[in-house]
Amino acid sequence: MEISSKTVEEIDEAIEKENLRKLEAIFFISGRFLSMQELVSLSDLNPIIIRGLIEKLREKYGKMGSAIEIIEKNGLWKMDVKPEFSYITNKLATGSTEFTKAEQETLAIIAYKQPIKQSVVIKIRGNKAYDHIKKFVDLGLVKKKKLGHTHELSLSDEFYDYFNIDFSAANEKKNILKLEENNKE
Repeated sequence: MEISSKTVEEIDEAIEKENLRKLEAIFFISGRFLSMQELVSLSDLNPIIIRGLIEKLREKYGKMGSAIEIIEKNGLWKMDVKPEFSYITNKLATGSTEFTKAEQETLAIIAYKQPIKQSVVIKIRGNKAYDHIKKFVDLGLVKKKKLGHTHELSLSDEFYDYFNIDFSAANEKKNILKLEENNKE
């Protein structure tokens, strides 16, 4: 039996469609940012194919006018709901699948006390906070600046975008809380 070029094209299309579905399932189930290494490991596909499939997924969601998108931050990818629908996800979410409770607590300390020395965060949260801080820096949520033997941590603009927080309102609320705290002392 001879294989025609049409048959080869059909086979290639079927394989690509299956790979696309596999990658889409990985993004959907993970609920978090994934590195290329994780995507390769989970899909058994090579990075060049994965990059092409990510672009095809982005195009697919764009053409459909979908509420879903594939976002990339610092070489990590994630399937997420577009920002204009975040009010719905915020209502549904009882906790974040992106961060553990311990990570959320570390991030809350940084957010409330910023700018704060990394050494202070470690004293409060313990050595695991080094991993938490690295993750936040890698995701671009926290800025890290060398300060003597330690680092100074503060929230980045990306933090406010990521959590869909109005920067000016957040700073106003933070200033009010600090005033109340100072008045108690």
